[in-house]
Amino acid sequence: MTSLRVLLVLLGITVFIYTGLAVANEGVNLFANTLPALADFGWPGQFHLDFATYLLLSGLWIAWRHRFSATGIVLGIMASLLGIMFLSVYLLLAISKADGSISEVLMGEQSPRQSS
Repeated sequence: MTSLRVLLVLLGITVFIYTGLAVANEGVNLFANTLPALADFGWPGQFHLDFATYLLLSGLWIAWRHRFSATGIVLGIMASLLGIMFLSVYLLLAISKADGSISEVLMGEQSPRQSS
């Protein structure tokens, strides 16, 4: 679990720094670059679409983990919009709360341990 924690910290910090540099260089309008790429039906668009589906899936997983409660839906939206910058912190907190139980990390409030 320590290796996963280190990886999450490194991924989160790396993408946070890269995002800051991208905003400094190009501004905050991400969609000005991604939407035209999607419309071109080329490899950059395919990558953006594939990545967007991963973001959507991570958001749905987090909402499901929280039984689609209001909190879970808000957290899921945040995961879908912020990617690994959110998910790395979220998973670090979930790992800490689960006391090393990977099934609890994966299942959250769906976990038998949480239900009892």
